[in-house]
Amino acid sequence: MPVEREKLVELYRTMLKIRLFEERVAEIYWEGKSPVFNIAADPIPGEMHLYIGEEAVATGVCAHLRPDDMVAGTHRSHGHYIAKGGDLKKLMAELFGKKTGLCQGKGGHMHLFDAGLHFGCGGIIGAGIPHAVGAALAFKMQGKDNVAVSFIGDGAANIGAFHESLNLAAIWKLPVVIVVEDNLYAISVPKSKSTAVKSNAERAAAYGIPGVLVDGMDVMAVYEAAGEAIARARRGEGPSLIECLCYRYRGHFEGDPQLYKPEGEEEEWRKKDPIPNFRAKLIREGILTEEEANKIQEEVAALVAEAEKFARESPWPEPEEALKHVFL
Repeated sequence: MPVEREKLVELYRTMLKIRLFEERVAEIYWEGKSPVFNIAADPIPGEMHLYIGEEAVATGVCAHLRPDDMVAGTHRSHGHYIAKGGDLKKLMAELFGKKTGLCQGKGGHMHLFDAGLHFGCGGIIGAGIPHAVGAALAFKMQGKDNVAVSFIGDGAANIGAFHESLNLAAIWKLPVVIVVEDNLYAISVPKSKSTAVKSNAERAAAYGIPGVLVDGMDVMAVYEAAGEAIARARRGEGPSLIECLCYRYRGHFEGDPQLYKPEGEEEEWRKKDPIPNFRAKLIREGILTEEEANKIQEEVAALVAEAEKFARESPWPEPEEALKHVFL
C-alpha cells in the first residue's frame, strides 16, 4: 500500500531531529571535558552513548505506535524517545542534570522515563525485554489493543531474559515486538565472536513466532516490517522479532577510540546513511523540493537550539531533592 506524502515527510523529519539533536549533544558533551577527560564535568556529566547512524530503526518502528503504546529502550535511547514523540527540551535538560529534565535531573541520559508517553529505558543490557513483555501482558488482560516494543542491541539477544521473555510471550500470544538493533558490535565485540547464529531473526523460529531481518539503514524497509509486526500484535496474534542491520558512527561511548573497527568500514557504511539517502529519494520522487527539505532542516535545527537554551537556563535541583522519588 502506498505511503502518504505526510507520513514520508514525517519519517524524514524525525530522523533529522534525532541526528541534529545528537550531533549537538556530542559537541556540548566535550565542552568541559577537554583537554583532560573528566567524566563528571559539566555541562553534561556522566557517560554518553549516542545513536547517530541508527535513526532509521527507531523512526520506522515508532511511526506505527500510538502515544499509549509502550516502548522500552536501551542505554542508547535518545533516538527511541524522540521517535516516540518525546519532548526535546525535557530530554536535553535531563542530560544536563537540571530540575526541568524528564526525571528532574536524577536519571541522566541512560535512565529516561516519561510516564505520559509510556516510555522508559535503562543501563542494564536487555533489562527492557521483560518489562515490555509485562506491559504486553497487562494490555492483554485489560482487553486493550495496545502494543509494547522493546529495542535491544544484538548483544542482548544472548542473555537469558531474551529467551525467557520470547518463550513466555509466544505461549501467551502477547502483543509485543522485539526489535534487535544489530550495529555490528556489542561494545567492541563483533557478533561473529559472540554467537554462532548468523541472524538473530532466525532465533524467532525456536519460539514459533515470525522473525525478519531488514536493512536498518533503510527507513522504509524498517517501516514496512514494523507495520506488519505491530498490526499482527494489535490483532491479538502474538509477538514478532525484527532484526535491523545498522551501524553506529560513534563509539560505544563518547571517548571510545574505536580501535576494534576495521579501516574503511565506517566509510562504506556512510554510503548507506539513511538521512541523506532518504532526502535524495524524496526529492527525486517529487515528494519534497530542495527548498522544502532545507526548510525542514532549519526548523529542526531551531528546535534543537531551543532545547539547548532551555537546558542551559534551567535551574539545578535543590540538594534535598536527591532524597525524593527514590527508594531508601
